[in-house]
Amino acid sequence: MKIFKSEFVHSYTSYSFGYCDYAIYEDGDNLSDIYQQGFLPYTGSSDIKQTLYMARSARVNLEKFSPNSENRRVAKKFDGQLVRSKTPLADFDYTNNQFISFCIEYFAKRHGPHVMPKERFSTILASGFPIFVITYTHKDTQNIVGYALEIDDGIMSHYWYSFYDLIYAYESLGLWIMLDCIREAQSAGKTHYYIGTVYGDKALYKTNFDSLEFWDGNIWNTDIKHLRTISRNDEHHVVDNIDRFKEDKRLF
Repeated sequence: MKIFKSEFVHSYTSYSFGYCDYAIYEDGDNLSDIYQQGFLPYTGSSDIKQTLYMARSARVNLEKFSPNSENRRVAKKFDGQLVRSKTPLADFDYTNNQFISFCIEYFAKRHGPHVMPKERFSTILASGFPIFVITYTHKDTQNIVGYALEIDDGIMSHYWYSFYDLIYAYESLGLWIMLDCIREAQSAGKTHYYIGTVYGDKALYKTNFDSLEFWDGNIWNTDIKHLRTISRNDEHHVVDNIDRFKEDKRLF
């Protein structure tokens, strides 16, 4: 693993000087060790390969996790209704047009047409990380209702992306899929389950899991009250700029 920094914005008024931290995933690296240091895979440009970025990510400590009342409420909605299968990407037909359309159309309708173009989706699948495709099928209709892309190195797992039928959007299917993946990882003996970044109000649903930890730039912090506070104030700390490492890259 090679770690490097890239200059970002600065403010001489307050003597604040920003740098972005990156890690290059190299042959022989232990991916869980890289995650342990606060890094997540970067997929914002097809020009950047095998690279991870440091951010305010969150993970569930599976050795301490137990579903709370909110988790149990969500679990009741779909437990017993959906059939789960987990397939290594190499054994999955990820070039299937139906699969590709399902995932891209979900992002277009849920997050906007420019968040997940087909080229970015292809870049994610070709990233070289140990990806597994989790498929959820309705037990009665046999219809596919959702997918999740999970990075799994045998020690930890990372809930990378999910895609689901939006007729279930207001029934908390997305949260149920995340919860189901957490439970499965715990049953498999994993130590931690990474669930992405927590920035802004829209990400606060991730704080509904007990035994949550977040990367504060130095340590895995368990002060979730503080996490909620800073997330609600993130809109005041947003800058529209690019760090120098990505200045000459073609971004999605």
